[in-house]
Amino acid sequence: MDGGGRMSIVIAIDGPAGTGKSTVSREVARRLGMAYLDTGATYRVGALYCLREGVNLNHQDDVTAMLATMNVQMKLDPANPRVVLDDEDVTHLLHTDSISLVVSTVATNLDARAVLRAVQRDLIEGTRAANGVVAEGRDITSVVAPDAEVRVLLTADEEVRLARRAGDGADLATIREAVLGRDAKDSTVVQFHKAADGVVEIDTSDLTIEEVVTAIVKLAEEAQA
Repeated sequence: MDGGGRMSIVIAIDGPAGTGKSTVSREVARRLGMAYLDTGATYRVGALYCLREGVNLNHQDDVTAMLATMNVQMKLDPANPRVVLDDEDVTHLLHTDSISLVVSTVATNLDARAVLRAVQRDLIEGTRAANGVVAEGRDITSVVAPDAEVRVLLTADEEVRLARRAGDGADLATIREAVLGRDAKDSTVVQFHKAADGVVEIDTSDLTIEEVVTAIVKLAEEAQA
């Protein structure tokens, strides 16, 4: 079904950092000819926008009000996903250390989450009918798209997750804080370590990307049958 078949369904993929979530989600979307939505990017661009506008991320009401005014476009092509803020492509800025270390301040702001979840749901519903969408994040299976036809939670051992991120060449202390620190903070407002009812859990610790992709594609084909 490489690039050919179209599926008007939603595939929701959750999990902590370092489980292969983004790579797997993009490849599943590419293989099935679907759109790809990284919901985490909405929190990252929200943090970037607030910082640019001089908003203190610890001032929750100010952050929420600012996010409600944000002019952002998400390009959902799995081969080249882009985030455009005020007509500027800011994709390359979203995974810098400066954003990675503060994004949880936005993500754990419950009112800010409500604003960005509405954006995420609009994007998902806007692409479902056309060619379907693979949406990845931390609460997609349980909160954002609990009615998705396919819901998957990816997990992996902690040391495996850290080793995968270390392969990106970043400082180990920064990696540990960005991965485990963010997990700890985000877990105060959302559950992404344990599969909810009806969610298929896949431990990727000893699996290749291809094996994980194949398993999710099979779930999608079964859901579409």
